[in-house]
Amino acid sequence: MQTNLVQQFANTPEGQEAESILRACVHCGFCTATCPTYQELNDERDGPRGRIYLMKMFLEGAEVTEKTREHLDRCLTCRSCETTCPSGVQYGRLVDISRGLMEQEMPRAPKDRWMRWALARVIPNRRLFGLLLRLGQLFRPALPEKLRTKVPPRKAATPWPAASHSRIVLALAGCVQPSATPNTNAAAARILDRLGITMVEAPEAGCCGAVNHHLSEHDKALERMRQNIDAWWPAIEAGAEAIIMTASGCGAMVQDYGHLLQHDPVYAAKAQKVSDLTVDLGAFLLSQDLEKLKVRQNPGKVAFHCPCTLQHAMKQNGVVEQVLARAGVTLAATKDKHLCCGSAGTYSVLQPELSQKLLANKLTALTVDNPDRIVTANIGCQMHLETRSALPVQHWIELLDQ
Repeated sequence: MQTNLVQQFANTPEGQEAESILRACVHCGFCTATCPTYQELNDERDGPRGRIYLMKMFLEGAEVTEKTREHLDRCLTCRSCETTCPSGVQYGRLVDISRGLMEQEMPRAPKDRWMRWALARVIPNRRLFGLLLRLGQLFRPALPEKLRTKVPPRKAATPWPAASHSRIVLALAGCVQPSATPNTNAAAARILDRLGITMVEAPEAGCCGAVNHHLSEHDKALERMRQNIDAWWPAIEAGAEAIIMTASGCGAMVQDYGHLLQHDPVYAAKAQKVSDLTVDLGAFLLSQDLEKLKVRQNPGKVAFHCPCTLQHAMKQNGVVEQVLARAGVTLAATKDKHLCCGSAGTYSVLQPELSQKLLANKLTALTVDNPDRIVTANIGCQMHLETRSALPVQHWIELLDQ
């Protein structure tokens, strides 16, 4: 693709990266076949190829409108198109760059601006989110049904193993998971303990930065990344062998630290080291002795939902299924594994109608083989799926911990 970016973008690192990505696109359209929003809306502007043209117009100085932004806002950033693209177009980065620049050039309406500001202040704040969640759970019976379904029932925290081993791995508590699903990291810690590995959380590590980054608050996202690097660095220097991710949304973000901080003279090398050490829990376990992890109770037939961040961003499609199968779990057949469930971070809040359509499609695809439960690998997907699922929804590591 030929490009001619305007001067204000052409001489910036982000503009140059965007131009390189644009030039890789050959307009083939293979991406439209796997784009959830294009499949649902059948509008070229709501598919990757059309959105690439819209972003190219903006970066080349053409007049863009709120309609242009609406089509970009409808993008889930699921990156399914990247898995399909024969040219290796880094579409996710292009969208993040273009949205960030557009945010600077075209301020949003006050209502939209306030909503996005609130989401970026509440969700990454572990204590504030936890407090609001507890209040919602306390008054859940009195809430209107539409709102009640979005408040997950309270889940009990479970104890971490007391033993200490010579092998150490780090984990990220994150912002939502500690209060919404506190058993996830505890279950992972117990499973790793059975393998002779100690998993520890750095208390100072917080949100991975994904919420701020995808809401175009790039500077705030970079600040959170630096804080996490500082929190993890003493353990890394002491020999921690990996940073285990139990939420694939966070994993995808942390694996990008090296790229996003490559121009930071203080943090570039540390960020790359953190990215290199970051691995999804499933991939880490697949390299261990799984004979010790045979399930002790029969969980029935299990449908695994592979989050977009796990299969398209972290490139771990099929890995968790291998772990579950080798542990003795019976996996149910599912359909359309590449399509997003509609959670996509804050997407379910900012694009509720489309998100609900995608959720209905995903639940249908997950239950074609009449499973007894649904498991997933990302906290956002887990909470989104359980709002409408008639079956239990949990993190897959809890099955192995039973």
